[in-house]
Amino acid sequence: MAKKKSPKANSNTIALNKKARHEYFLHDKFEAGIELQGWEVKSIRAGKVNISDTYIHLKDGEAFLLGAQIQPLNSASTHVICDPMRYRKLLLKKRELDRLIGATERDGFSLVATAMYWKKCWVKLEFHLAKGKKMHDKRADIKDKDWSRDKERLMKHKAR
Repeated sequence: MAKKKSPKANSNTIALNKKARHEYFLHDKFEAGIELQGWEVKSIRAGKVNISDTYIHLKDGEAFLLGAQIQPLNSASTHVICDPMRYRKLLLKKRELDRLIGATERDGFSLVATAMYWKKCWVKLEFHLAKGKKMHDKRADIKDKDWSRDKERLMKHKAR
């Protein structure tokens, strides 16, 4: 009988953008494939990815990932000229692209990448339609988080 693996041991997550939840109100979630080169896939497998300060730019009816850093491996990219900050095309359906274009142009939303992960053998990017938070919104979130932490501590001490 085979043992079940824990979910953390078999995690498909490559990179997370934890700062996005603090900086933006996240609304609708989307998933897109990424057009990558061979050296980028090897670097992603090695975990040399950073998607903090990453956003999506819509141009000519296509979506591009900007600001994602994929550092090249020394052994895998000796024969190729590597640009770690290049624009990477996102693979989306036409209907999704039309919806994103409408939301960004009419409603003033931004597109912010929140996670990169493996789905079978493909690299997928999770991104959200987002509105920027003001300073007082961030303070309110921090206050709520502190209160929930204190509440948990109080309940733990009352249980004893």
